Amino acid sequence: MLHVAEAARVSVATVSAYINGSATVSPELSARIGKAIHDIGYKRNAIARSLKIGTTRTIGLTVPHITNPFFTDVVSVIQQAFDRAGYAVMLCCTDEDLSNQDDQIRLLLDRMVDGLIVARVGEGAFLKEVVERTSVPVVLLDRVCEGVDTDSVVLDNRQAVFDAISYLLSLGHRRIGYISGPFGISPMQERMAGYGDALREAGLAVDESLVRFGNFHEADGYNATMQLLSRHDRPSAIFSANNPMVVGAMKAIRDIGLACPQDVSVACFDDFPWADVFSPQLTTVAQPVQAIGEQAANLLLNRLHGNRETPPRKLVLKGRLMVRNSCRPISVPLSATA
Repeated sequence: MLHVAEAARVSVATVSAYINGSATVSPELSARIGKAIHDIGYKRNAIARSLKIGTTRTIGLTVPHITNPFFTDVVSVIQQAFDRAGYAVMLCCTDEDLSNQDDQIRLLLDRMVDGLIVARVGEGAFLKEVVERTSVPVVLLDRVCEGVDTDSVVLDNRQAVFDAISYLLSLGHRRIGYISGPFGISPMQERMAGYGDALREAGLAVDESLVRFGNFHEADGYNATMQLLSRHDRPSAIFSANNPMVVGAMKAIRDIGLACPQDVSVACFDDFPWADVFSPQLTTVAQPVQAIGEQAANLLLNRLHGNRETPPRKLVLKGRLMVRNSCRPISVPLSATA
């Protein structure tokens, strides 16, 4: 900065005011300082500036799967929101691994991020410690964490799956296969509860043999569907708890020599851009991706701008059932299967 001041024939304080916007600098001096910066090739030391002013204008964001269209879309919304607010976003992908999550949060804290948005992958104690023992505000995205008292944005997963399974029941389906992600994650617990609620309201018990668990990958959906459809009493409908697994389910239906929806109806959680160009077009539960990303960003920005003392807020948003043509009524009389 001293070299810039000498080249522009102004004081170091004037250069600092020009660079940091901390005081008004006349147009004449601004032009001289700007030319000196260009001629010298001066670059501001962001780390040194951060140490001085106590903020990096950087946010840390962790997600479990960047290839999942839901998280890809939410990341895009969050990125845009912080761009508008003048913050950079550092993105980390945990691959559903708790130790990875902890390591990446440590890395982000070492980089002096001003705040964190975390789609957590487990109940580990480290995230709780960050919330309770550091001054870095944390917003939980999509998944809550038992005992971690902080802001969060989630979906009403239970009601969303209840609506989807109720729709399948209204079409006459009574044996509905369910492909879940890992049960230790809060949305999976809530979605499974919605599945059970809908069956019980229809006077049916949950048949555990129709439930399969995966790890959100296409291969998990494929293997689970092959198992379900290889049964002599195979289900007439399958619901997948996320969209990568439903891709695997559709491949399994094809490979086993069946057709959707003629032989088996299919619905899934999370809408995605190509759901309505599938053949058949997929019935899905759509999450309000734009609202989820914006609300997560707004909660964190409110904390960063001084609102640190108010109690944590949990925002619960609603899903929407997108009925397309991957589900059809079955011809078996209800009395025969109820």
